[in-house]
Amino acid sequence: MNFTFYLPETSKDSGLIYLHLLDESFHLDFIFCTGITVAPEEWNVEKGRPKNIYLKKNKNINTVLDRIKVELAEYIRQRRTGRKAVTKTGISKKLSEVITTKPVQRSENSFLNLTLSYITARKEIICHSTYKRYLVFFRLLQRFEGFLQRHLLIEDIDAGFVRDFLIFGKEEEYSENTLHRTVHFVRTILNFVERKGIATNVRELEIRREKQSSRIIILTESEIATIKQTEVPEEYETAKKWLLISCYTGQRISDFMVFHKNQLSEAGNRMYITFVQQKTQKEIILPLHPVVLNILKKNNYSFPDPIDHNIYNRRIRKIAKLAGINEKINARKRTGHRSEDALVKKWEVISSHIGRRSFASNFYGKIPTPLLMQATGHSTEKMFLNYINHNSHDRLATLGNYFDQLYRG
Repeated sequence: MNFTFYLPETSKDSGLIYLHLLDESFHLDFIFCTGITVAPEEWNVEKGRPKNIYLKKNKNINTVLDRIKVELAEYIRQRRTGRKAVTKTGISKKLSEVITTKPVQRSENSFLNLTLSYITARKEIICHSTYKRYLVFFRLLQRFEGFLQRHLLIEDIDAGFVRDFLIFGKEEEYSENTLHRTVHFVRTILNFVERKGIATNVRELEIRREKQSSRIIILTESEIATIKQTEVPEEYETAKKWLLISCYTGQRISDFMVFHKNQLSEAGNRMYITFVQQKTQKEIILPLHPVVLNILKKNNYSFPDPIDHNIYNRRIRKIAKLAGINEKINARKRTGHRSEDALVKKWEVISSHIGRRSFASNFYGKIPTPLLMQATGHSTEKMFLNYINHNSHDRLATLGNYFDQLYRG
């Protein structure tokens, strides 16, 4: 059964999407006007859908197109099973019903229904970033249903599911990391379902994962010093202060961007900040680095004004560019709505998390690891070491200096 969405010549100005349904084995060859419109310049002729399905308006359109494929295919299969005629009028009526009815009617053992139950049950006890990540997985699985042209049931989630999902993921050019993380999420859902007393095939969801070497991007101590000395436009000063604060506190943007002077305290001639990490809900008591203290002293012991996350990311890249952070590195760079490996200048791929990684890397080996983990809030050394750039030039240079001294001795 083939579903092809397209913009005919007659509708290119209006952007009306048409559907061609073809099933030669049952002599079905119908064309329908969906009534859905899209900007013609946003339409991907080859894939029969909007070009960038991650833009909100295009995402909504693509979700409806996937739903049409799933619901019409299910309708046709049900008619055949019941030995009932499949007519253009009947399909047209079902198409209209799918487009005008927003809630999707799924059976009790629908995998996506149970996935929503899990996400809803966890919403109040997980941080917002984790909740958003769960929704990303959910939407990816929705798109997979469109690829399969059917609703996934719990009994469908087995080794065959993994095989088909990887085929789908490669066709859609998702990264291997995204696909593996989604399968891991699916395993989590199946474990959740089993706790409800429902049998699943969770033990069949084994997936071989090749070890990926990813470079941890950090700002070295010398690069941070250069940024500190770099003159930036007045509207970038606040972002510069926050960047320095993040590099010397090692916290996520969800935590450091809401630092407030009310969280400050003093003991033994040393100033501390006390806060609860949003993601882990751990209480962190952190002595402030002299660089952070200097920023606070110049601001009447107040933190800079908060900045929107997206604006902050854009501005710190500009600051790093002004500071001449031009080292060529291999990194994942977003192109449109996909990320790919590329040789880029370091400033191009800097984001809010670089402060946390830089803190862990720059102080690793100089401060006992348990103390650093206490500062960052990591529960295990294995997780903490994921933040370390083991190829740091400064650390390698220090090692080289030790070799030189031992040789001369």
